[in-house]
Amino acid sequence: MSADFDIDIDFDHHSDEANADPVAYYARFREACPVGRSAAHGGFHYTTRYADVARIARDDETFSSARSDHGGQGVGIVIPKGPGLEQYPIELDPPSSTAYRKLINPLLTPEAVEHLVPMIERHAARVVDDFVELGSCDLVRDLTNPLPAAVTLDWLGFPEEDWARLAGPIHDIFAAPAGSERAARGAAGLAYMDRRIRELIAERRSEPRSDGVSTLVAGRRDDGGEFGEDELVSVIGLLIAGGVDTTTSLTGSTLVHLARHPEQRRKLIESPGLLDTATEEFLRAFAPSQSMARTVTRGTEVGGCPMHAGDRVLIPWVAANHDPAVFPDPEQVRLDRDAGRHLSFGIGSHRCVGAHLARAMFRAMMTQVLTRLPDYRVIEEGLVPYPTRGNQSGWDAVPAVFTPGPRTAAATGSIRALTTPTPLRVTEVRAAADGVVAVDLGLPEGGELPAWRPGAHVELRLPSGRLRQYSLCGDPADATTWRIGVLHEPQGRGGSVELHELARPGATFSVRGPRNHFPLLRAPSYLFIAGGIGVTPILAMVREAAGRGTPFTVVYGGRTRSTMAFADELAAIAGDALTLLPQDEAGLPDLPRLLGGLAPDTAVYACGPAPMLAAVERECARLDLTDRLHLERFAVGDEPETTFDAAENRAFEVQLARTGVTLTVPADRRLIEVLRDAVSGLSYDCEKGYCGACETRVLAGTPEHRDSVLSDEERLAGRTMMICVGRCQGDRLVIDL
Repeated sequence: MSADFDIDIDFDHHSDEANADPVAYYARFREACPVGRSAAHGGFHYTTRYADVARIARDDETFSSARSDHGGQGVGIVIPKGPGLEQYPIELDPPSSTAYRKLINPLLTPEAVEHLVPMIERHAARVVDDFVELGSCDLVRDLTNPLPAAVTLDWLGFPEEDWARLAGPIHDIFAAPAGSERAARGAAGLAYMDRRIRELIAERRSEPRSDGVSTLVAGRRDDGGEFGEDELVSVIGLLIAGGVDTTTSLTGSTLVHLARHPEQRRKLIESPGLLDTATEEFLRAFAPSQSMARTVTRGTEVGGCPMHAGDRVLIPWVAANHDPAVFPDPEQVRLDRDAGRHLSFGIGSHRCVGAHLARAMFRAMMTQVLTRLPDYRVIEEGLVPYPTRGNQSGWDAVPAVFTPGPRTAAATGSIRALTTPTPLRVTEVRAAADGVVAVDLGLPEGGELPAWRPGAHVELRLPSGRLRQYSLCGDPADATTWRIGVLHEPQGRGGSVELHELARPGATFSVRGPRNHFPLLRAPSYLFIAGGIGVTPILAMVREAAGRGTPFTVVYGGRTRSTMAFADELAAIAGDALTLLPQDEAGLPDLPRLLGGLAPDTAVYACGPAPMLAAVERECARLDLTDRLHLERFAVGDEPETTFDAAENRAFEVQLARTGVTLTVPADRRLIEVLRDAVSGLSYDCEKGYCGACETRVLAGTPEHRDSVLSDEERLAGRTMMICVGRCQGDRLVIDL
């Protein structure tokens, strides 16, 4: 059905129907009239498709975030407008917003947030301590409200007695319908916030401390000038608003979902490393900020719908996040989905600068619940949703009961991982079989790496920008070395070929991890089934089982004996418990025989090619063994990946226009890696070229674009680039840093 754009559509994102199920509401309009005009709230245009939402959010010249008289007075980035302190830089357009982004960015880089993690975990443990002995709580009142408030306000430097009083108005503003008594109460509370921010600014000007407000007060413009008090009040007010409520909304929605889907909760409890991937999927599915708005500055057209200067337009993140053209089966919450392209943090110049902090707070709260309240049960009849989900989605109340536990303020996450990309050096490379290399990685200066358990994997960022995950297969007792096994796949997507070409002693790769989606759970006995390169996690598991003295059997199949990596090492550990099945000699494993004669309570762990795993699954289902089966799949992510031959990378120079510094980007390093070493407060997030957070102006030279954000026209113009994946077509770039 096509839209008649002269006729207003009966669309209202604050309606009862939209509140009942926003995803279904937007889906209905996406099918019937994806872009249209509504008469509600003084009239505005709405959009429903990912491509349209992303285009509008990135086009600051045509779609303004600044306050104006169009659509009434108040906060300009929502429909309808409501009361609120002016928030810099989100209510400004570039270049006016640029100075404020530069002021904030250093506080919220991945590296800066990593330093905050111990404080976040300490607060999370303390908050749960307050109710863990009781056996019941309201997860919003007792956890998801106080934790983000404590972290955000502690980080900024507000004293503890301010935390609840400052957080309350923010929650009211986000949760209340425009014009309601609750919204008025929230607006009144903002006056107190304004006063307290000004008082703290004055205190930190005279007596600086090591907190966020002190850093902001000390910030300077490019010309050396100070930021005025009103400007700082606006910036700090935005940081409070963004930090206090959005993570509250996300965590509450996730906890309700997991209570309704206990099988997913069980997976996260058994595989804590899965939470990192699942976090992006929860953000996609339960976007705290459901929508924002822009004001049209000049005549344009979106999806065939004409728009005129002064028109208001809704950009619903929730609709974009559920567009099946980008996210297959969007109504499903898939813990292993690569959902990094979601727009819950926005896209372009206004992408949420606090994304890394939000993730850290969410992970801390979820870890506390999954480890200390694992059997929590939500009291469904006591759930209280936000009265409107048009702008923000969440819960006002999530009552729950659980088995009481002990107070343990020391129960903060003690196992550290490389949560930000960290350079590791190749210390040894050896052939493990025909077409398979074993690669040892260590810290460049030596020292211990984070501990890991069998089933863990690490993520390598290759010079081309490709991300690849590899299971750790060495000895966890060797704290200085991580070993991976890499199969050469000439017909693959290019990652293995690139790694085989570049993995030489002394080479450096950016690495994150370890993460564990495939943990070895304790069982009376094990059957391990490995196929091909799937032997890598199984090798570590066999070593662990042998060390425990737990009975086990290993069946390892491969195309030929010469292609079966680590067979000798596996034989040395497993001895007679190992059966090698080269396919050209012995055929395929006899699964009915293997699985049919299992002892009671034997756990089955399998990793290998998809056909093998499918056959194992079918046989386990036939024998009613599914609850004892644990699988590790090598899956291609959902994200688009542009293929580049890393062998064609060339070194180039990049000049930083603001300082005049010239840097060399070698062929085996990414541009962002070189820039991170030289520029403090660099803004970036996904490092895959699709979030837009690192978009940077190009002043000279021709960029080589490897992102999925820029349009063909923007690529041809070459005025900006995504520095996380882009390179240079020539010998030199000059960029606006």
